[in-house]
Amino acid sequence: MTDAATADPFAAASAEFERMLARQVKGFDYFTSPAPAVGVTPKDTLIARGTMRLNHYRPLVDDVYRVPVLLVMATTNRGFIFDMVPGQSLVEFLLKAGFDVFMLEWEPPRPHERDLTLESYVLDFLPAAVERIADETGEPDVSVVGYCFGGVLSLLWAALEGDGRLANLATFTTPVDFHRMDLFQSWADRRYFDVDRLVDTLGNVPGEMLYSAFYMLRPAAGTAQNIRLYDNLWDDAFVRSVRMFERWNNDTLPLAGEYFRQTTKQLMWDNRLVERTMEVGGRAIDLSRIVQPFLHLAAEHDHIVPREASAPLIDMIGSADKREVVLKGGHVSLVAGPNAVKRMWPTLARWLAERST
Repeated sequence: MTDAATADPFAAASAEFERMLARQVKGFDYFTSPAPAVGVTPKDTLIARGTMRLNHYRPLVDDVYRVPVLLVMATTNRGFIFDMVPGQSLVEFLLKAGFDVFMLEWEPPRPHERDLTLESYVLDFLPAAVERIADETGEPDVSVVGYCFGGVLSLLWAALEGDGRLANLATFTTPVDFHRMDLFQSWADRRYFDVDRLVDTLGNVPGEMLYSAFYMLRPAAGTAQNIRLYDNLWDDAFVRSVRMFERWNNDTLPLAGEYFRQTTKQLMWDNRLVERTMEVGGRAIDLSRIVQPFLHLAAEHDHIVPREASAPLIDMIGSADKREVVLKGGHVSLVAGPNAVKRMWPTLARWLAERST
């Protein structure tokens, strides 16, 4: 409150009345207008096969770095977290910085895709995307950037298949010690959670069930957000941001049944990645085989992948050129929040630029 408003209670009351009226008008707009368009950066879809989508974004500058960049989205959510709206888009930021950008994202698996496995993603989808990028660009290698479980898939692929194609690997908020994800561990406790019965009964695991699990990590956050929204309904930029993230959070994808069964047993229960007993397609996963330049970006206040769950990763990588950066923010705001453009995006762009000529 300004000094003038403090000195003049009538001015303060008038200002609050005007703000209350603005809230009413904006509140009506909020519930009656469509959500803001997201993921609008121009692109071409190169592969549309089942649950897999590989997109190539059209360049925004004339000169681009030699090594293309592949963004790998987590299997639980839509890829537009990387491409919210103009001015708040990691994709747009990288394009303007001179990178040739691709994204591997996912559609909901159909009932007949319930048998997709970790092998499907690591030994089929990811290699197919990398090969298609090589065909499209004429470049033999690629920088891979994975978010959350997209980072896990990228690590598994890099440990098995990356020698010939991988130039650089970056991951965001990527877990390796799943026993340190405490609340998920409680919900997936093998004494009470019958994953076999769930998958055998439902086939694919519903997105609503996964959304509920994420929501219960911070059950009061929704109420707090609604209060902040009401207080700021007069602020168009604030409302737009809330609607974008609300749309993304609410659009949780179902997971293929066998894939969910595997990840629950091998990672949540047996913690095989950090225990170094993980196998994909009968082949041992050894992250020390990843010798390409490596960057991990972690969020200081991540409630989905706590720091303890991602902290062992940097020491498991074999590269001599490896770096971990811990930035302020949460699991989502690190990647797409208002401050991402000042913190994470420039850090990633500088690191890639030094290794992409």
